[in-house]
Amino acid sequence: MTAEPVEHRVQWPVPPQDGYTVDDLFTLPDLPPHTELIDGSLVFVSPQRDFHSVVIDLLANGLRSTVPPELRVRREMTVVIDRRNGPEPDLVVVRTEAVQNRDQTFYRAADVLLAVEVVSPDSESRDRDTKPRKYAAAGIPHFWLVEMAGEDDHPVVQVYERGEATGTYALTGIHHEQVKLTVPYGIGIDLTAVDQL
Repeated sequence: MTAEPVEHRVQWPVPPQDGYTVDDLFTLPDLPPHTELIDGSLVFVSPQRDFHSVVIDLLANGLRSTVPPELRVRREMTVVIDRRNGPEPDLVVVRTEAVQNRDQTFYRAADVLLAVEVVSPDSESRDRDTKPRKYAAAGIPHFWLVEMAGEDDHPVVQVYERGEATGTYALTGIHHEQVKLTVPYGIGIDLTAVDQL
């Protein structure tokens, strides 16, 4: 007796003529984890590298260590910017009242004070250009861009703040060993601790 070969075919969703919406992002079945919606297009991400995972843990722990009660730190949650944009930052700091329940799958851009993107090879352009522009246009006041640098592959955190007059981000600092900030709240993160993770 021999087994019949099983044909396994992936059925990719066919995009609507006008593109996907955030409603589609939350209701389409069987989307891969961490699918994002950018300009009405679904964006699938590649598997994470160790650097990406470890740096997210380091920053999340650092942000949580001093977060005030009126704020919360969340990782890899969709941020709804508008009907056609639902990116998933690696980390966000949101207002406590935005956290409604444990089944929640997204936050509104208006509730986000800080968005953090750890650059991956497959998302360099989105992380460095597309997402920061969208976050700034949506009114998110603070943005961090984190890159791997140097021979020792340490994280470097570029900190940006949104100017009210321009509605765009301006670089306020580049941090190689320690992130020491007073906005959006008192933050102190030892970036060299990545070696211990």
